Amino acid sequence: MSLANATTLPLVGFTPVHFELNVAGKVATVTLNRPEKKNPLTFASYRELTDFFLAAQKEEDVKAIVVTGAGGNFSSGGDVFEIIGPLVAMETKELLKFTRMTGELVKAMRACPQPVIAAIDGICAGAGAIMAMASDLRLGTAESKIAFLFNRVGLAGCDMGACAMLPRIVGQGRAAEMLYTGRALKGEEAERWGFLNRLVTKEGLLGEAQALAAELADGPTFANAMTKRMLEMEWAMSVESAIEAEAVAQALCMQTEDFARAYRAFANKQKPVFEGN
Repeated sequence: MSLANATTLPLVGFTPVHFELNVAGKVATVTLNRPEKKNPLTFASYRELTDFFLAAQKEEDVKAIVVTGAGGNFSSGGDVFEIIGPLVAMETKELLKFTRMTGELVKAMRACPQPVIAAIDGICAGAGAIMAMASDLRLGTAESKIAFLFNRVGLAGCDMGACAMLPRIVGQGRAAEMLYTGRALKGEEAERWGFLNRLVTKEGLLGEAQALAAELADGPTFANAMTKRMLEMEWAMSVESAIEAEAVAQALCMQTEDFARAYRAFANKQKPVFEGN
């Protein structure tokens, strides 16, 4: 899949200002596009990204989302001068408003039914690493550098859900190392630790991420959305509760036409064509 034939996404009338948004078929691609500064986030881009993922919850035509960065980097995190500088001058009430607002982005990414795939090259730090963490799948390159830098600026590693989510991806000890030291994981180590699902070439990164997104988008998307929801919900459940919740979820999926289509295709020795209903 190439962006050459992509068009602006008609997602509930959403028109982005602070990032690029394109769609090809059932796949939307979000591109953080301030390459001269390694794609940092600002107050405005945080809010707009959150609004996008909230709007995606009501979008029926887009079935998967790719998040990437322009110019050979994913994101350097919060802009030093446009975010960190102003934060130093804020009072507690304003600071709490800001930290809650940044957390809303992660909540929105996790709540949208579409699988979110991060295509990571170069710098992926701070809030950029959080966005990658909040994605469902992560593809990277050997040149990827993932770092949770909060302690480097005098802050705790418990930002935007990192202490809850990162241990579930890389394990408690490795998450503690990343959050206490702020050191960068290069691509091969990040894959070995499980933060990256796979390594690809720089040239093939976006294409492979979009191809994977298209594969998921052509699958049983009601069931995929259920899988994402249950992965989220079951963090706080006992095994017994999770088994019951999954029984209910799977019974609902068994009522879909996609389940019947898969059966008919199998019976006729054909590949099922899913339609998401």
